[in-house]
Amino acid sequence: MRSKLFVPATRPEFFAKALAGEADAISFDLEDSVPEDAKAQARANLRRFLGSDAANGARSDKRIIVRVNALATPHFAADLAALAGLPVDLLNLPKADGAQDVQTAAARAATLGDGSAPPIGLLPNIETAQALARAAEIAGAHPTVAGLQVGLNDLFEPLGIDRGNLSHVHAALWAVRLASAQAGGFAYDGAYADLADEDGFRREAELSRSLGFLGKSCIHPRQVAIANAVFDRSAGELARARRIVAAAREAAAAGRGAFLLEGRMIDRPAIAQAEAVLARSERGR
Repeated sequence: MRSKLFVPATRPEFFAKALAGEADAISFDLEDSVPEDAKAQARANLRRFLGSDAANGARSDKRIIVRVNALATPHFAADLAALAGLPVDLLNLPKADGAQDVQTAAARAATLGDGSAPPIGLLPNIETAQALARAAEIAGAHPTVAGLQVGLNDLFEPLGIDRGNLSHVHAALWAVRLASAQAGGFAYDGAYADLADEDGFRREAELSRSLGFLGKSCIHPRQVAIANAVFDRSAGELARARRIVAAAREAAAAGRGAFLLEGRMIDRPAIAQAEAVLARSERGR
């Protein structure tokens, strides 16, 4: 999931085109991009499309994500009701400030299925100071939490933090990455609002990739190609990771914890890194 393209649920004319595009995942938005008086229509648009043969035939291996409205709003319950029975992989949960929010959302989301399929995964946003302080708690709040997504605009702007300073961005990304790792989930980078600043988008993407983030959110198709290029794992990198993991199994069977491979000493941290590369690749499918 190198790239995740946000699509407002008020714009059904974009749905099929987005699904046929280059983004690895489509995040249909019922929250920020939808005015209060258009929430019901947005839900109807999304339900109609996701329940159609056209959507099911075109989605292939793309992940379908829906950003619902926050748990504290009157729209959350209606959002869940509209999604019942639809092919949704993840619910992007905004304004989750603690474990209780996530646990309540997970319990309500569990009612969407009939028990025959795995429960829908949750992707909580870390976008407030409180959420950042409790990020590890949020990441481990429920088994359905797949990972954490950082929301830098919502996090930085109320606090007067300059997003143009990459040291500030690094601090937030680092905290979210460690919190997600503690719970065994992935970390995902948020959106970058300035469409004209492709260099800025790329710099943030390169920073988050260097920290082990899975991918970056996009608000326009032109950002998708950049995200895909930055987060793409080369065939050589994946092949080396597979060789390390295979050699580690042989070494373990022989009672050795460290070993030489291609002239390099491989120990537990190197094995863990190789395993993480392969895991991120698998999750990105």
